[in-house]
Amino acid sequence: MITRYGLPLLAIISFSFAILQMTKAQQKPPSARPPVDPGTSPFGLTVAAAGIVEPQTENISIGTHLPGVVSAVHIQVDDTIKAGTCLFELDDRQLQAELVARQAMLENAEAQPRRLAMMPREEEKPPLMAKLAEARATRDDRLTMYERVRSVPAISIEEVSNRKAAADVALAQYEKASADLKLMEAGAWKYEKDVALAAIAQAKAQVQQTQTELNRLKVLAPRVRKPGTERTVEPIPDSALVEFKVLQVNVRPGESVGTSSGQPLVVLGTVGKVNVRVDIDENDIGRFKLGMKGIANPRGNPGARYPISFVRVEPYVIPKRSLTGGNTERVDTRVLQVIYSLDNANAPLYVGQQLDVFLSAE
Repeated sequence: MITRYGLPLLAIISFSFAILQMTKAQQKPPSARPPVDPGTSPFGLTVAAAGIVEPQTENISIGTHLPGVVSAVHIQVDDTIKAGTCLFELDDRQLQAELVARQAMLENAEAQPRRLAMMPREEEKPPLMAKLAEARATRDDRLTMYERVRSVPAISIEEVSNRKAAADVALAQYEKASADLKLMEAGAWKYEKDVALAAIAQAKAQVQQTQTELNRLKVLAPRVRKPGTERTVEPIPDSALVEFKVLQVNVRPGESVGTSSGQPLVVLGTVGKVNVRVDIDENDIGRFKLGMKGIANPRGNPGARYPISFVRVEPYVIPKRSLTGGNTERVDTRVLQVIYSLDNANAPLYVGQQLDVFLSAE
């Protein structure tokens, strides 16, 4: 009974199950919708590009003049600072000790002209005068003895020669003592004073060099002109300097930093309006015209549209750096970078945020 009716029934069930599974396998899955709709262009003819938000001064990556160990950091992210503000300092103990030594050398050099100006000392004159008187007496004595033996015929020629040599030596010693006294009374030589003044200049230069090295250990915010201000006025007046916002701080006290760090130690940007750096693909460069108006959509928020205004073109076409990850995207693509300003200064955008940019080609 089971064999007669059970096996056919089991075959029918298995066959039905196979048909059901094959039917499900041949059905097309529903198209997956993206989590967020991409931005759309409001223009009929469009040049689409990718943009990135940046300050008006671009991102200013701060480095250090000298390698060393950070001793203090004076800023935090999102601080608003002025030009010339100290960002961080490096350890300066060695240069401080060197400065003390060079200042002592400067004081020694500055004392030399005063010493030369006080020459000759009154205490030096009596010993030299006494030595001159002694040399004069010795000279007169030797000359007298020489004249005495020269007039006596019984004295040998050798004795006369010895007395003459002694007289000549006494005369030379007298002349030397007289010259020493005159040299002392003349005071310092003009060229000795010049050498002393040159030594002062050299010591001052060494002190200034050490002070400059100490100043280089303090990293300051740069002096940057505001956009649109007069570019020929030097030095830059304080009213023409931009204020910065600290965008990133990658340094901490106690860390060792070098002059060729792999990442910027501090990143600064201007406060206020921001720009959009638009990368136009090399295939669309021929369709781009100066002054094209456009809009920008933040990635993930296609409903927000912000008008942008043309600022300038950077005419050097560079390799593309900002990759979107698309399957058709080539890494050897070159792009033309165009700078637009964001008209809405209060737009909730952040520096470094990517935007979908649409330029009107109508």
